[in-house]
Order: sequence, then C-alpha cells, then structure tokens
Amino acid sequence: MKMNLQILTQSLSTHFPLPPFPPKSKFLQAKFKPSFKLCSSLSTVSVPPTKTSHKPFPAEVSRTIMELSSIGTLSTLAQDGWPLGVGVRFAVDAEGTPVLCLPQPSPDNRSTLHVQRFDSVWKKRFGEAADVDNLYTVDVQRVLQMEDLNEDGVWVTSSDYKNENPDPLRNSAEEIVNEINNNNREDVHRFCNVYVDLDFQVSEAKMIWVDRLGFDLRIYSPQKGVFDVRIPFPREVTDEKGAKSSFNGMSQLAWEVEKNFHAPDFEKVKQLKKIVYSGGR
Repeated sequence: MKMNLQILTQSLSTHFPLPPFPPKSKFLQAKFKPSFKLCSSLSTVSVPPTKTSHKPFPAEVSRTIMELSSIGTLSTLAQDGWPLGVGVRFAVDAEGTPVLCLPQPSPDNRSTLHVQRFDSVWKKRFGEAADVDNLYTVDVQRVLQMEDLNEDGVWVTSSDYKNENPDPLRNSAEEIVNEINNNNREDVHRFCNVYVDLDFQVSEAKMIWVDRLGFDLRIYSPQKGVFDVRIPFPREVTDEKGAKSSFNGMSQLAWEVEKNFHAPDFEKVKQLKKIVYSGGR
C-alpha cells in the first residue's frame, strides 16, 4: 500500500562528552500528511549550499539521512479524527522511497504496493521478513531541510530527492570521526589555527562529521563560546581511504605551515556558526 506524504526528518549530530559543548541539533525537515519524523547522526554547519560552500546540497543530505536512519514517528489521524503518533521502523529502496511496516491500515491509504520488491528491502535492512500485508511505502512529495529551528529551511523537490545519491562516506563517517578524535587530537586543534580565520584562541576542538566534500569541527573558546566550522577537502573524495588520505595530507601541510616550513597557499575558512545552548546555557 502507498501513502502520499510530505516528509519531516530530524537529524541529531554526534554527541561527544566534551564539556562545555552542548548537544548540537541539525534539522532536516519537511511537512507531510501524515507526518513522518526520522532521527540520525548527521551534522553540518549551517551554510547555504553554493558552489563555494564545500558541502553537499540539500537533496544529497536528505538521501544520506534516510539511508542512515531506521526508526521514526509516524503521525496521522485515527479513525475518530484525533491525532495519533506511533513509533515505526522503516527501510528505503534504491530511490530513497521509505517503506513502513504498520500493524493496521492507515486512513490515508491511496493505492497499492508492489509487495515482493519492498519485502526484500525490509528483510535486507533488518534481517527479518515482514508481513507483506503490513508494508506501506511513503510517496515523498517534498522534503524541507533545516539546519536548526531558528533558520529558514530549503525545500527539496520529490524528483531532486529521488535522483540524488546519498553521501558515499555515510556508512564509515562515524568510525572515521571517532578514530580521528581519538588518535589525531593535535591535528584537529592545529586545523583550527591553520585553516580557519579566527580572532580568538581555541581551547577545545572535536570533529563532528565528515562527508565527500569535507568535515565539520566543533570548537570552544572560553571567551567567545562554541562554534561549528566547515573545512573543505582539497578535492572531493569517494571512499574511506580517500577521506583518510586527504586528512593526512592536510595534517602534514598544517604542521609545515605552523612550523614555517611552508607558506600558506590556500584561502582560510571565514564562516563560523555560533552554537547557542538551549535554556540560555
């Protein structure tokens, strides 16, 4: 069965135990009828996507979040007209179409579903078979991507969403981030001083996400507070090996620049995003 929906997705960034850093939320949202909210571990700096922002476009971010997510909340109207929200699991097919397994029909069912294809998608994601009578697909109408609730979002059309590919590093990004934060802390801190145009000293820094175009750092200054900054790779990468190779090359260059062995021949990043704690913290 097929449900015609617009999608709301919410992505939560990776949380690191680094006081006084606050949990940072990155929102990728869209309205739908019924609504469908998903959560994953993805964080990007809030910079409007342009040819020079060195970050994936909204459609790619949306596809990546859907690929990384597997549980969410389905909100609809019950038979008596009252709002109803239930937790659901979902899988996506090759075009990013969400597949839901629901215990009972929804009042908004509009058409039927090709059962065999989507049953295999569900089994591949969760390693178990689902009752084919309980499978629903979500016909994506549009997706609204938002970095946070205080900013305007970017609407992604259904065709852009389906035609875009998710980020190639999505399945290894978290492992890369953890490895770099555990083994390359000095390099991460050096990146702030070499690749970012700052007018203050950074006392703490952590990588929070990486994708094919670059990576995001969260930095802290006792005087200025917490910021996120996006640092691009010298060139696009397509896999984990390429990402690590680019990071190592940037680490070597940053060390040489810091020691005055090499003159900086790159443009420093100037865009920072201030992170405001909830509750005024």
